[in-house]
This record gives sequence, structure tokens and C-alpha cells, in this order.
Amino acid sequence: MTGTVLVTGASGFVGRQLVPALRDAGWTVRAACRDPKSLESIDRIETVALPDLGETVDWAPLLEGVTHVVHLAGVAHVPVSEEDERYDRINTDSVAALGAAAKGKVKRIVLMSSVRAQAGLSAEHPITETDEPQPTDPYGRSKLAAEAALKESGVEYTILRPAVVYGPGVKGNIASLASLARTPMPLPFNGLKNRRSLLAIENLIEAVKLALTEDAARNETFLVADPDPISVAGLVSAMREGLDRQPQLVGMPLGAVKRIMKSFGREADWDRISGNFIIDSRKLQGIGWDPQIETRDGIMKMMAAEGATQKL
Repeated sequence: MTGTVLVTGASGFVGRQLVPALRDAGWTVRAACRDPKSLESIDRIETVALPDLGETVDWAPLLEGVTHVVHLAGVAHVPVSEEDERYDRINTDSVAALGAAAKGKVKRIVLMSSVRAQAGLSAEHPITETDEPQPTDPYGRSKLAAEAALKESGVEYTILRPAVVYGPGVKGNIASLASLARTPMPLPFNGLKNRRSLLAIENLIEAVKLALTEDAARNETFLVADPDPISVAGLVSAMREGLDRQPQLVGMPLGAVKRIMKSFGREADWDRISGNFIIDSRKLQGIGWDPQIETRDGIMKMMAAEGATQKL
């Protein structure tokens, strides 16, 4: 079963790859973003302007003729002084309004939430959907509130809480590590054996496809991550191998590495990479999700693709 799917935030990292994948799967795609011209390179899709989600949004014109919605749009980084207000308006209030407008008109909304709606930056045990959500920052709290607002709207939904997503064009912490991996210097990460779950963009796209139509996904929430977590040492090694280089990792006391990160003003980055953060996605696999990309292979593929692009 397919139909017409509205994808919000279609020009973002996930949206740019999801839109053509849904089109190729037989969906009629209406791609909404702030600058529709940025999607002109994607053939056979309808592009529409997405209003500012920080203001009151009239969702009716965007939902006209739509059977399904994938809501990717939101904000992840705002100035600290504006955190609670902007996160609430853009990530939470806009979802409540979308749910209210879609009720009785749309078959299902797939909400792209975040694992940060479930937990903080690290966890002592593998995270599952049965764990009580304990977001530790305004972003995570806004995502959890958005989930609650969608549930209360009465529209059929599926909520996805992905791990950190990677692939060509990735930004954030993965991009920062990739920049380090491209340098010629040995890196002091050999002692970082902690395990963290990541998510290949290809695996996420397959999860969205399933969430749109699978009966068993109706009104359910799923964590989404690659099957096998990876250590930071393994991650940087895979990045360098993807660039056809030796890992060049050296050992250093973890306290010394933390002090180095702190001296560069990157203590928060250290907190994000130094702990264990394992996500159990067996609930989603149990309804038919079959992730084909393993993290190590996916990271090598990402780096190889970006390396080839830089040589052009």
C-alpha cells in the first residue's frame, strides 16, 4: 500500500535521501522545506514551502490530498538563552498542531523523534522501549513532549527514536570525528573501548518505509539503531580504513584525553563519546525491520564516498 506522503524537513540530511527512496518505492511525494528550490535536483516530486514552525502553522494546505506524513522538521541546536521556548514551539507545539489538523484526514503520521527523548548521553545497560524515558536536556524533553502531543491528537501514528544517524553529508559529532580522522596525525583513541550505537541512513530509511504501512507499527514507538554498537576506537579506525589509510591509533590514559579535549573547549564532546550507549532495536526487528548495513561497513562506505567526492 502506498499513497501520497508529505515529508517535512525534506531538505535536511535525512530528508534529502528519504524523499527519492520513497518515490522509488512507489509513493507520490510532497516534499516540504523552507526553500523548495533546494530540492530541484530530485526528479518527480512535488515541492512546497514549509512555514516557519516557530509561528502558528496552517497545516491544511500542506495536507490536502495527503494520505501519510513523515515529520522530520524540527530544531536541534539553539542558543542556550532560547532553548526551552524555541524547542517547545518548533519541536512540540508544531507537532500538536499537525496532529490536530491531520486527524480524520491522514492515515498515519510517522514522527521522527530522537533517542534523546529516551535517555541522556550514556547508559549503563542497553536501552529498550520499556525503560522509563529520562531525557536530560531541553531538546530531548521537547521531543518527548512532541510524542505525547501526537498521541493525544487521536491521529494514527508511529514514533521512531533513532540513534545518531550517519552517512554522506553527515554533520555534528560524527562529522567532527571524521575531520579528525582525515588528519595525518596519530590519534589517542586506542583506549576508548566503550560501545555506542549508531544508525546508517540506509537502515533508517527502511525503518521509515516499514513504519508508514505496517499494521504492527500502528500507534507504537520504536528505538532504531544498527544491530551492533561500535567503540570510538573502532569508529575512527573504520573512518581511516574507508580513506584507505592505517588507523594510527595510540594509547593514552583516558584522563589525559579528557584534559586535552577540555583544553580545546570540547569537554561536552568527550561526554558524548566516552560512555556506553547501546540501543536495543529488537522490537522494530520483531515486526519486520531488517537492517542491512553494519556500522563498521557503513562508516567505511561513508568515508570512501566523501573521499571520492573531494577528489573530483
